Amino acid sequence: MNMLTFSKTADSIAVAQPQNITALVPLLTKYQMLPQLQREMVIDRAIADMTCTPAEVVIAQERFCQQQQLLSDADIQAWLTHHYLTKADFIDLVTRQDRIETFKRNQWEHQLESSFLKRKRHFDRAIYSLIRLRNWQTAQELYFRIAAGEQSFTELAQAYSYGSEAQTGGLVGPVELGTLHPGLAQKLMTSQPGQLWQPGKLGDWIIIARLERLIPAQLDELMRQRLLNQLFEEWLQEQVKTEFHD
Repeated sequence: MNMLTFSKTADSIAVAQPQNITALVPLLTKYQMLPQLQREMVIDRAIADMTCTPAEVVIAQERFCQQQQLLSDADIQAWLTHHYLTKADFIDLVTRQDRIETFKRNQWEHQLESSFLKRKRHFDRAIYSLIRLRNWQTAQELYFRIAAGEQSFTELAQAYSYGSEAQTGGLVGPVELGTLHPGLAQKLMTSQPGQLWQPGKLGDWIIIARLERLIPAQLDELMRQRLLNQLFEEWLQEQVKTEFHD
């Protein structure tokens, strides 16, 4: 297939402004589409000055056409007609995610190391053993059995724990500390491997916990992209709130 070769022209739809959707607000609200439209409008204004090289445009077109199974120029034209889009709109559409990524990097890449250090403890992962109980007396008895080496954590978890961890002998993880109950996360992040915690209240449960392994987070490429996405989302939510709700 010969990829369509065209440049962005004046027939492209202009970047939307808040006042352009006033007449549609009741319908958009009724169908719960307004929040998403507001997000996309903010994004479009943010990336209006972002550009792609000709080579990047070709790659973006090929990627999109593969996803949509558009095998020829005729297929592309039929798709555009069906979706009421111009050729310039097509370029905007297929390069949009690439331009969003450029915007993210321009805005926040220089902040990634400091942002990572601030959030690292939430990204660190733990493998731990857990028994969830409802009775303090039973919890104390099990704790002393484990501490004295009379029975293993695994067999007591299988026999007594109320949670799904009973199926794994109490073993849980790896799990990011930031996803855990703050009380449990605090215990684990201040533990040494093998440290057994006395029974404690956690929500509706009485728990016995033991850290098996702590896995520190690394600022690798996956983490960098994750941080970029988080910073972008935080910025986007604030922009939507400021522009449409304040």
